[in-house]
Amino acid sequence: MKVAIYSRGLDETLEKPLVYLLQELLKHNIKVVVYRQLLQLYHLPDEIKNVIEIFSTDEQLDANTDCLISLGGDGTMLDAVALVREKVIPILGVNIGRLGFLANINRDELQVAVDALVNRTYIIDKRTLLHLDANTNLFGDAPFALNEFAIHKRDTSPMIKIHTYLNGEFLNTFWADGLLVSTPTGSTGYNMSCNGPIVFPDVSSFIITPLAPHNLNVRSIVVSDNNIISFEIEGRTDQFICSLDARREIVNKGIQLAIKKENFSVNLIRLNEGSFLSTLRNKLTWGMDKRN
Repeated sequence: MKVAIYSRGLDETLEKPLVYLLQELLKHNIKVVVYRQLLQLYHLPDEIKNVIEIFSTDEQLDANTDCLISLGGDGTMLDAVALVREKVIPILGVNIGRLGFLANINRDELQVAVDALVNRTYIIDKRTLLHLDANTNLFGDAPFALNEFAIHKRDTSPMIKIHTYLNGEFLNTFWADGLLVSTPTGSTGYNMSCNGPIVFPDVSSFIITPLAPHNLNVRSIVVSDNNIISFEIEGRTDQFICSLDARREIVNKGIQLAIKKENFSVNLIRLNEGSFLSTLRNKLTWGMDKRN
């Protein structure tokens, strides 16, 4: 078995669980590949450094890797998706961050997670990605997102008008600070913060949610993910912001943009004890009202 480990390495408390995880993996004679930056940020024992391999880019990540372990929060998981791309390497997220909707395995469950990997007693959830098409090169060779695509006005500029179409047919013009297209996976992220609906991950859909709309009767809408959603932007300024998950680019308002379902998906590893419903209850404290 071959396992890769990725982390942004921004948390100084990460060193201890990282060393423990490496020790547990090596104990089972698992071949381990570690993101290069982690060796520069943390002190790893020589007996570990001498037996692990290193990778720095997605090209160096072997498609035959059995699993990529993401150490961090949900943002780290999104980075891991951009590393894995179409290689279909399952991703296991260990939450060293705060909320952890995607990285929902706690740091005190590391041994359980390793045992599940060794014995293959885990569940793989396939998650839909969205793909951005534009008439100029945006986001390099990774124009896809697990959570959401967003159009947003810049800084203190006035509202923008976003003419939105489904398969070429006019849907609506949104007068707003911006517009969000979310996958079901991303429905519990930025979309939920903007009063968008929570959608189960296995529902084949996109959620279109306006950001601070000027019309009271404008609400989120859920559409099938076999639609192509395209946009035309108007505004008093010449530029606005496009984002895919945590990546952003400044673009001109004359650009042509379209969102569709990506032709590959991402595999997320879930332990048998976990489920989307239990994640909702635990992370959103549903059913934990002290009055009950």
